[in-house]
Amino acid sequence: MTETAPLLLVDGHYLLHRAWYGFAARIMSRDKTIDRTGVFGFAALLRKAQVQHADGFDIFVVFDSEDGSQVRTDQDSDYKAHRPAPEPGLIESLALIKNALDHSGVRWIEQDGCEADDVIATLATAARTEGRAVDIMTTDKDYIQLLADGGVRLLNTGLAMERRYTIGDHILPRYGVLAEQWPDFRALMGDPADNIPGIRGIGAKTAARLLTGARRLENVPADELRPTWTEQWPQALRWREMIKLDTKADIPDDLLTAAPTAPLPKAAHVLEALGLW
Repeated sequence: MTETAPLLLVDGHYLLHRAWYGFAARIMSRDKTIDRTGVFGFAALLRKAQVQHADGFDIFVVFDSEDGSQVRTDQDSDYKAHRPAPEPGLIESLALIKNALDHSGVRWIEQDGCEADDVIATLATAARTEGRAVDIMTTDKDYIQLLADGGVRLLNTGLAMERRYTIGDHILPRYGVLAEQWPDFRALMGDPADNIPGIRGIGAKTAARLLTGARRLENVPADELRPTWTEQWPQALRWREMIKLDTKADIPDDLLTAAPTAPLPKAAHVLEALGLW
């Protein structure tokens, strides 16, 4: 069997938001007229992640498509409905970021009709069938469900170095449920980030208690439920399906290579090469 590089999958919109909001001062063009924080920050943070955590990894970036949420919105019109419109310049940075990735030799995809988390789940699952280790760079807790596979880790470079990786063994002590129970857990307690309200009166502790012993929603005894919870149970089952990641998203075959990504150039050099200063 040929040697294959471990894989770093990057949640592109997470990294864009971190780049846009994470710098103490705006990064401006030399004439001070154009805000380049998005593209500069993205390139700088990705290079830092490679240097610190992904030397010798195959790096692949995934972006949400504009209509990516449609399937889940069709199931529940409140899904992500509360999210504010992005700041001017934030989304406009995307085209420049994709140019910067192309220049740096980093492959990426924005698949029509797909949310990034489903594409990442599909790519992670495919890589694991080939025996490759997979890290996912994100702060999105929905990915916890993928940690049921011990070869997958979550990477948050915004935390202190010793706390950056989350693995499956962390989930039960931290939340009281197993990684594979995550969609059930979030369906009960809710997920404010995606505007999923959860069942009224159930918080994290109660959700974990109801799911004790690796139960799923179907296995929770009726006598442990209040009448109002029983009434909302069909909604919880629907929310769980929305929270579950699709590991069979409709994406092109052979997106991944087995080769490590070359060392990334410094952000300033990328902007210089693209004429963005």
